[in-house]
Amino acid sequence: MTSPQLFEPPAGRRPRRVRALLGSALAAGALLVAGCSGPAASNAPTATSGGGSGGSGGPMHVAVITHGTAGDAFWNVVKNGAQAAGRQLGVQVDYNSDGDPGNQAKLIDNAVAQHVDGLVVSMANPDALKTSIQNAVKAGIPVVTINSGGSRSAEFGAIAHVGQDETIAGQEAGKRLAAAGKTKVLCVIHEAGNVGLNQRCDGVRQGFGGGQVQNLQVDINNPTDVQSRIKGALESDNSVDAVLTLNPQVASSAVNAVNEAHSKAAVATFDLNSDVASEVASGQVLFAVDQQQYEQGYLPIVMLKLYHDNANTVGGGRPVLTGPGFVEKSNVDKVAKYAQQGTR
Repeated sequence: MTSPQLFEPPAGRRPRRVRALLGSALAAGALLVAGCSGPAASNAPTATSGGGSGGSGGPMHVAVITHGTAGDAFWNVVKNGAQAAGRQLGVQVDYNSDGDPGNQAKLIDNAVAQHVDGLVVSMANPDALKTSIQNAVKAGIPVVTINSGGSRSAEFGAIAHVGQDETIAGQEAGKRLAAAGKTKVLCVIHEAGNVGLNQRCDGVRQGFGGGQVQNLQVDINNPTDVQSRIKGALESDNSVDAVLTLNPQVASSAVNAVNEAHSKAAVATFDLNSDVASEVASGQVLFAVDQQQYEQGYLPIVMLKLYHDNANTVGGGRPVLTGPGFVEKSNVDKVAKYAQQGTR
């Protein structure tokens, strides 16, 4: 857009009134040009009132609080996704995790006390986190839930949920095992009280049709015992022809247990890491159910940034699904390199 053309009398001959009008017209023209270029990003509206930046001009501050355990390969990928989004969007991202629901609730309370601009929370045990999440919402802090507890997310006041539907993922895994000719599945649950893991095994039963599905409880914090318990289950029942783990670290223990038990059972798993990718490529693991956990870290930061700057929401009240996808021998080469770099 061009500036308006103004009549200018010869220098030295402008009456005082004309000079005043000319100054006003030039100022109006400058505003008109500025209007054509649009508002600056720094002037974007703020949709929340509970934020830590609080209009001070500092970076937006988001706390990501999950139920993962330290060093867990799955949750490291979630963390990588959240931090990558933070770097790209200029958002300060603090990541903390604790597998104990009570401690996780305290981490949420601490973030609320710090007046963060947004919260990202996984809800393996929704009831234990309900009060803390609702207090965050009451304080004006937008919450996005991830990974687990999607059915309770809206009830607690979250603006969105990002993850996979665990029952649907289990059903699809069960169908694949049935199609592979398996008749009895050992479904290995590695965290007591994690509702999402039970939903997976329940879904497997539904998808597996007439076959049998037996749950086995183990403790992921004791890998030696995990391997021993799977081996013992296989040795005590040689009709088990498939082991389905719900975590990639447990999958590697299951591969070792199958070998030690001299079992012909196939191993399949939920979730992916570089070891599982190698085991899929070598045929030791039949498939991995991929919920693309990098997206579960990355997308909530984008969503909270959009909500903070422009009052946008995503999902229309329904979960934003990141899975299930399946990594098997036919496509493992395509994603293995990303698993190596910590983004799958």
